[in-house]
Amino acid sequence: MKFKMHFCLAAWLAGATVSFAQVPGGSPGGFNAGLTKLFGDVTAFSAKAEARVLDEKEKEIMVAPMDFALLDKKVRIQIDMTQAKSPDLTPETIGILKQQGLAIMISIVRPDLKLVYLIYPAQKSSLAMPMPKDQADSLLQAKGKVEKTPLGKETIDGHNCVKNKVVVTDEKGQTLEATTWNAADMKDFPIQIRTTEQGNTSVIRFKDVKFSSPEGKQFDPPSGYTQYKDMQEMMQGIMSKSLTGAEKK
Repeated sequence: MKFKMHFCLAAWLAGATVSFAQVPGGSPGGFNAGLTKLFGDVTAFSAKAEARVLDEKEKEIMVAPMDFALLDKKVRIQIDMTQAKSPDLTPETIGILKQQGLAIMISIVRPDLKLVYLIYPAQKSSLAMPMPKDQADSLLQAKGKVEKTPLGKETIDGHNCVKNKVVVTDEKGQTLEATTWNAADMKDFPIQIRTTEQGNTSVIRFKDVKFSSPEGKQFDPPSGYTQYKDMQEMMQGIMSKSLTGAEKK
């Protein structure tokens, strides 16, 4: 039983960054900085959000509710895996994640530091990963072009929206394409964003949007946590803590 539990734990940690690469803005390693340019003049907000991932046949393969915050190009996303839905998240797997302190995962994107932090609060563990240089540079560039092409009008959660095709082009000519639903009564905020990458489509919808600035300390890694240099070291460290705790019991 212990072997099975720790095998599942190892598999989860090893696959965490891969799984969240499918979630727009939610991936510790797969975050595309260009997404933040879709928010236009809005440079600070916090919101509840739901990310959905669809396969090539538009079949839903993952749903993940999250807490999302933006402050001056910094992004913070918190996900509670007990609330997510995916074929890989069986009740047994969720039980193990809760038991091992891995149910809550936070990613902090810091283009100013060219780092992405992956944090497990219950384990008091964190990992700093290098952010792709082209993404960090693209986000920090003052110049760039955002082209919007209206596709029609739709209502999302009671908000009258203009559906737009958006193409973001940075100074180096790299582009990001998305479809956005911009709410007229919310400062043209993109209440829904749809992107397609590597055959999968990601849709994120924002709710309870607050345009006040979130606290700056939320975007710093917590002090006093065990710092790991890579995912393998974090995996081994957390499993070691788990085994030690089990032996003491």
